[in-house]
Amino acid sequence: MGGTDETARLDALRQLRLLDTSPSESFDRITRMASQIFGLPIAAVSLTDQDRQWFKSRVGVEHQSIPRDGAPCAHVAVEQGLLVIEDLHADSCYADSVLASTGARFYAGAPLITREGHGLGALCVIGVEPRTVTDAEKAALRDLAAMVMVQIELQHAIGRVDPVSDMANRNQFLDDLADLGRDVRGQQRFAVLIDLARPDQVESIVRVLGFDHLDRLVRAAGRLVRKQLKRSQLYHVATTQFAFILPDGFSEQQCVALLTGRLHELRATSTERFVTTSVIGVTPFTTGETAPLDVLRTLQGAAQDARLLEGGVSVYSCCADDAHQRRFRLLRDFAAALDCPDGQLRIVVQPRVALADDRCIAAEALLRWHHPELGEISPGEFVPIIEQSAAARGLTEWVLEEALRQLAEWQRLGIAVPLSINVSASNLEEGGFADRVVAALHRHDVAPAMIELEVTESAAMKHAGRALEQLRKLQAAGIQLAIDDFGTGYSSLAYLQMLPVAVIKIDRSFISGMEAGERGLALVQSMVVLSHAFNCRVVAEGIETGGAAALLRAMGCDEAQGYYFSPPLPVGDFPGWLALSAQPAAA
Repeated sequence: MGGTDETARLDALRQLRLLDTSPSESFDRITRMASQIFGLPIAAVSLTDQDRQWFKSRVGVEHQSIPRDGAPCAHVAVEQGLLVIEDLHADSCYADSVLASTGARFYAGAPLITREGHGLGALCVIGVEPRTVTDAEKAALRDLAAMVMVQIELQHAIGRVDPVSDMANRNQFLDDLADLGRDVRGQQRFAVLIDLARPDQVESIVRVLGFDHLDRLVRAAGRLVRKQLKRSQLYHVATTQFAFILPDGFSEQQCVALLTGRLHELRATSTERFVTTSVIGVTPFTTGETAPLDVLRTLQGAAQDARLLEGGVSVYSCCADDAHQRRFRLLRDFAAALDCPDGQLRIVVQPRVALADDRCIAAEALLRWHHPELGEISPGEFVPIIEQSAAARGLTEWVLEEALRQLAEWQRLGIAVPLSINVSASNLEEGGFADRVVAALHRHDVAPAMIELEVTESAAMKHAGRALEQLRKLQAAGIQLAIDDFGTGYSSLAYLQMLPVAVIKIDRSFISGMEAGERGLALVQSMVVLSHAFNCRVVAEGIETGGAAALLRAMGCDEAQGYYFSPPLPVGDFPGWLALSAQPAAA
């Protein structure tokens, strides 16, 4: 068979993603068989690149590659026929070749040909003495070359190639990282992840234009990125994500500078640059020491961090990763804590007093978590994480049950102090939330007026229609409702006046700034006036000084809560505190 177009041949070779990959036992096994069948010390699977013969597998060869010029395997790849040279030194074409200069005298090579007819290289055997070849040996060499091609096709087709881009996939990326670690241990390298679009952008493209359009976008971007790379293998590791490993020798600064330019080029030439936002994540790793899955995980984290940066390129940060790991651990462990009988979770109560006479008229139930390994976890850290997860419902139900159990206990002691309980946005999205709260009240034999449910502005506004339906059901059941952290959300006053709430709690951030100047004071004053205009009682949170309490009292604020009056108390200490607070002050 004659020679094929060289450009097409090289493209076919590179599409198979064999060049510059680590040794593989599946190829080495065939190479050893060839050496044994011929009784020769040297055998190799030799791939003909643009300017070199690169050995995917080799026996008795120290070098990973030799120059292509004058190499017999290059002739085999182009001409696609069996080549036998009984004595290299006596052959005018190869007497001065690199192969002959190494001491080789005998060469036999069978071509490696794809189904499309592209010659990739040769399976060759080499000896240090001249010799002849029998017909049986020629047939065996052709059969072994065919076995190499079967292995190449299997590796390319089964579980290693993405069907959309026809590129090596995530499995191959992980395997090649592992092979690199075995081949070259202890080398500092950089892995790169190109993320073409945010999840919401992908969703919009698919919804409006369909999956076919997304596939075309991905294939086009893959071609652009592949043109930017030289010898780095490109992997399609997720729907809109490509990864590759930079060659050895890059510093972090060089890496970022290079990739910033590549990203600018990608964004400028992308046909979807107005509806997608490409970013690049980079992670340093040590070959043979950093687990491949950790490389991919940290790449994903770096790409997410890159979306927060104007330049669009982010290098993995150990500190940021530790923070993400901790958040994930807290989320995972909280689910177990909800069912744990060892008392990881508990409630404390913070008194709420009437500013007119400093009398305790209510208290807020606050969740606390003592992690068995991490110790006390601040609610400011774990509650926002839980409220954004599926565990939010379990959190509210646990606090509700504990608060009602405590109210029933106080009721038996003759203590009638209502408790307020925080409710998340996800609770208001549940169709049966109000019914479950009412059922819990009946189960504990607690009157509806003894609890107050607090919702934030943002929670009430997230799904306004569903939230309003649930809030109205709760109000109809006799449960008092409050807007928590008032002023921190972006609620419409027109909607706010529709909410069936009786209490508005001014966020502590406004109270802390109240004593700093007239503008802060005027802002709190306007909130008090506005709340009263809605026929709501006003509770100021975060009162830490007598001066703040006096200012609030003067402007007509109804109630207050904060360390000036009392810190959050263990439920067992609350009755004693309540008794002491009710006593008249000493003369």
